Amino acid sequence: MKPPRKFYEPLAIGAPQPRRELPVALERMIHFFPPHNDKLRARLPEMIGNVDVLLGNLEDAIPIDAKEAARKGFIDAARANEFGETGLWVRVNCLNSPWFLDDVTEIVAAAGDKLDVVMLPKVEGPWDIHFFDQLLAQLEAKHKVGKPILIHAILETALGVANVDAIAGASPRMHGMSLGPADLAASRGMKTTRVGGGHPFYGVLEDAKGEGVPRTLFQQDPWHYTVAKMVDACQSYGLKAFYGPFGDFSDDAACEAQFRNAFLLGCAGAWSLHPRQIEIAKRVFSPDAAEVKFAVKILDAMPDGSGAVMIDGKMQDDATWKQAKVIVDLARRVAARDPAMKEAYGF
Repeated sequence: MKPPRKFYEPLAIGAPQPRRELPVALERMIHFFPPHNDKLRARLPEMIGNVDVLLGNLEDAIPIDAKEAARKGFIDAARANEFGETGLWVRVNCLNSPWFLDDVTEIVAAAGDKLDVVMLPKVEGPWDIHFFDQLLAQLEAKHKVGKPILIHAILETALGVANVDAIAGASPRMHGMSLGPADLAASRGMKTTRVGGGHPFYGVLEDAKGEGVPRTLFQQDPWHYTVAKMVDACQSYGLKAFYGPFGDFSDDAACEAQFRNAFLLGCAGAWSLHPRQIEIAKRVFSPDAAEVKFAVKILDAMPDGSGAVMIDGKMQDDATWKQAKVIVDLARRVAARDPAMKEAYGF
């Protein structure tokens, strides 16, 4: 077992010192763009200020004959733009693909200092992270990258979910994880063709009320267990958990419901694959104004978090103080980027 001191040593001579804490950043949505599409890439400057994270997608949804163009397009976009507080991420092709190595080596060489996070698909165990960690360190050292590039794992296989805790603790480069529901459904043998969200046949039937009386089927969330397991693993290691894609662009209400479930369970954000999902993610992953104002009351009444008080007829103690602090800390990050929400929160 690697001793704690060795865990935070650079894995290559000349590589930057690994981070001991994640950068504080607002990441309500990870907005995907196809870098090989010249028209969409040209719109990036107007999008930078409207999203928390921009991610160049090189993997799924990019045709095989466009893989190299997507890689080049991402490098061009990274060089041509200043991203400010907006994170710049890339999703590379999976480790066993013929494009992975060129994705990583060319992007780190050309745009390593602009890049915040690499999203790694189909992570199945800590061994995948160990390999990628070492490779990034070598490339950072070779190209004199000044800050460590972080790794974000996608859980999209049954083996990956089984190893979620080991993946979370595999490297100080770990930023967080996202649920990849479509590939995970296939890996598990689930009988659905949907990309995220619920399923009308996955539910609980209410008890019989008598012959001929209709019974209601209450639809359930097939991703509840996996999201909660991912959140527990991430929070245990100081990482961030994210809901992945919601593929039905015609059903905003269902998208919002799925995002809200993820938010309530502890996710920091979700993927936005369509521009209309950006506003949904902003709304859902920003705390409700009424909740924030009540949380502020708790913090004001219990400055040091000790004891117990009654506020609006409800008992508050150290546990609710911790809950309130989570909400208020997030609200302050939202307010720093969104003047309208700052006003709504009363900050």
